[in-house]
Amino acid sequence: MPKLSFIPDDALNQEVRHLLTIAKAAKLKSESNFTRNVIDPFAVLFEISGFDVDETAWEIGEKNRQIQKTLQNHVGAFHQRILGLVKDWRDTGTGGVVDLVSENHKVIAEVKNKYNTVKGSDQVKIYDHLEMQVMTKGHQYKGFTGYYVEVIPKGGQRYDKEFTPSDREQGQQRKANPLIRQIDGYSFYGLVTGIPDALSQLFAVLPDIIEENSGYKFSNREFAHDFFHKAFG
Repeated sequence: MPKLSFIPDDALNQEVRHLLTIAKAAKLKSESNFTRNVIDPFAVLFEISGFDVDETAWEIGEKNRQIQKTLQNHVGAFHQRILGLVKDWRDTGTGGVVDLVSENHKVIAEVKNKYNTVKGSDQVKIYDHLEMQVMTKGHQYKGFTGYYVEVIPKGGQRYDKEFTPSDREQGQQRKANPLIRQIDGYSFYGLVTGIPDALSQLFAVLPDIIEENSGYKFSNREFAHDFFHKAFG
């Protein structure tokens, strides 16, 4: 029996192994580049004293911060690839016109890992890009619904609403259009798979798959589950 009904086990294992490889490479790079990076010495003094940690603990924390920044960029791509494995959906890969396409469902999507991945002022560019795709006469995606996906929403909210970002230069919001939408990750996983709790199912099986593909053993699986509930309600 497959671990998830909406993705083949072999494909899921492959994507997990890919992200684990990136994480290990990021750790090695952080170790080798740590002394090469220019670090603010004033911040070092205030961080060590303000956080009440010794030099070793600070160095470990700084290395982990650099690794986390690299890994988080790839976690968004992980979601994009996972969703692209679902039947009738396609991940267009790096450099595609959009991130995800479903011709059968007439949906395109731009996928970002977190609500603050894109600055508010840059969200207008995403709106304009989606508008061009779904509203331009003769375009291959004319009449499709274009989604701006924020996998991790602000404050654990659920939403599927018209996307109306503010244009600071013009001093007004982009006009509401039912074909241009903003949606959280939990809701989008449900939309793509037809399974309302698909994201919960994915998160639930990941510890087993990570252990199988890395040799790492989680001592407390509830630790990450607490963060999942805070992120998605």
